[in-house]
Amino acid sequence: MRTDSRCRVRDPDLTVVRDDGARHRGVHPARLARLAQGVGEAFVELLAVLAPVECVCCGSEDAALCGACARQLRRLCAHPFRAEGQAPALITVDGTVILPVVAGGHYRDELAQALLSFKHLGQGRLASVLAPALGKAIRAAVGDGVGICLVPVPSSNTAYRRRGFSPVHLLLGRLQRMDALPGLHMRDALKKAPGRGNGQKGLGRGERARRVRGSMTVRLFRKGSLEGRACVIVDDVLTTGATLAEAARAVSAAGGVVCGAVVLAATRPPAGSESPANGPDAQPAPTQTKNKLRKDELPVAMN
Repeated sequence: MRTDSRCRVRDPDLTVVRDDGARHRGVHPARLARLAQGVGEAFVELLAVLAPVECVCCGSEDAALCGACARQLRRLCAHPFRAEGQAPALITVDGTVILPVVAGGHYRDELAQALLSFKHLGQGRLASVLAPALGKAIRAAVGDGVGICLVPVPSSNTAYRRRGFSPVHLLLGRLQRMDALPGLHMRDALKKAPGRGNGQKGLGRGERARRVRGSMTVRLFRKGSLEGRACVIVDDVLTTGATLAEAARAVSAAGGVVCGAVVLAATRPPAGSESPANGPDAQPAPTQTKNKLRKDELPVAMN
């Protein structure tokens, strides 16, 4: 007896379920989208031939940052943390926090290499990975706060002329275009005084503090925009904290209420940093009480 195949009962466990909604790669079902996808892939291949690039971390071809290194960078920035404890300029000798700082990640491995290439080798495409990491650190620091002013630390005049851009401004501008920080406002209020605060690499805590002291001021037409406003200083790398301390001083002098600071990466102080006042073997041991946030500090403390 023949059975009509159209009447067969199919086992639901053997039925193939279409998964078009979750498809991120492969051939797009729409004809116009397939054409656009093909043109985009051809353009990427042509660009790789005309202007070959290598991963700044592992050297693999055809990408400024390969997928594996990008994933590792995101892992390094997955858990923002409080970082002022390693910045001598932001901690008093008795362990009191002068300025709380939240860092996106430790300045090492893929994060350090990508940031160096972004700042000094003109790898602007790395902003697509670095900007979200900075945005995550900012959101971890301010929580659900709104109306807070993000004040970027300006590049020195020499560095700006050499690079043609300010790294922190570029990353914050990208976050603004992505609408990644709703309720927060960037205020490009700080500027460097001519001939001040340049060339800090390799200097210790005291030398850095003396070099940057008085090196920043608020732009003439921006002073009113900070008065009475909650402000968070934003920079790329935290070392001794002297630059952040100077930026906070300038913002406070203009009437802004400095709540804290955020950096993309935090590193240990340079080898030339001065020893604590208690002796060369003394280590700063801030207590839990002294590291608690005050009411005017960042609303989130990273434990």
